[in-house]
Amino acid sequence: MPELLIESADVAAVYDGYPDQVKRKALQLRQLIFDCASDNDLQTPDETLKWGEPSYLVKKGSTVRIGWSEKSPDDIGLYFNCQTSLVETFKELYSDELRFSGVRAILIGKREKLPKAAIKHCITLALTYHRVKHLPLLGA
Repeated sequence: MPELLIESADVAAVYDGYPDQVKRKALQLRQLIFDCASDNDLQTPDETLKWGEPSYLVKKGSTVRIGWSEKSPDDIGLYFNCQTSLVETFKELYSDELRFSGVRAILIGKREKLPKAAIKHCITLALTYHRVKHLPLLGA
């Protein structure tokens, strides 16, 4: 699939500021967000910066952010609203496959293989959160 154009110069600048290996993995995560929206017949995610990080949101969904910091240079974070039950649900479903940071993030090592199926499921749950938040395990 061809790489999706980043329309916001501010968002593009954040990705361009990442080290190459981090940028490649972060852009893979970005692609998965757009793929999940498309696969689930959701609107194209709005792409903006929140807290200086690329952020993605669709109607009736919860924001998903992609972040990296020199403080934890080996991990890319996929961040979720900590006021939701998203990460708690992800831990219940994927604690054997994914690493987490508290109640707000999935951590992905910049050198590790991306566990695409698990990540896509988590992203889909976030993008449909306000439709499924009343269901046990978000309907998973």
